Amino acid sequence: MPHPHSSRTAVGEPMCAMNITPLIGVMLVLLITFIIVIPIATHALAVPLPNGKGIFRTEAINTAHIDARDRLYWNGQSLDGQQLLNQLAGAAALTAQPQIRFDPVPRPSYDRSARTIALIKDSGIEKFTFVGNERHRVFGAD
Repeated sequence: MPHPHSSRTAVGEPMCAMNITPLIGVMLVLLITFIIVIPIATHALAVPLPNGKGIFRTEAINTAHIDARDRLYWNGQSLDGQQLLNQLAGAAALTAQPQIRFDPVPRPSYDRSARTIALIKDSGIEKFTFVGNERHRVFGAD
C-alpha cells in the first residue's frame, strides 16, 4: 500500500497518465516546418499613376486608338501606356471634361484592350464611348 502522502502508485498498478512529451515534440517540429514552408504574404498592388503632363493637345472629343500591332494612339499621334495615362489624367482634371472615344481595330489583343479600357476608367474620365462597333458585329470575321 502506498504511503498516504505519496503521489506514486504502487508497483504493478497501471499508470493512468499519458506521456505527452513526444506529442509536444512532434507538434513543435510541424509548427516550425509550416512556418518555414508557407511563404510570407506580400501584397503588392500595381496601380499605374500619372507621372507628368500629357504631351499632346486635348480636344473636346479625343480618340484613343489601338492598331493591329497593339500600338496606342491619341488623336492619331503615337504614345505609350504611361503617356496615355498622363493624357487621360490631364483630361480628367479639366473643368469641362472632354469626351474620350475608344476606337480599336476590329481584332485587337484582349490584353491591350482591357488595359486601355481600365486606364480610361481609372483616370476619372466620365465621358467615355466606344466607336466603330459596327466593325465588330460578326465574331470570327476578318
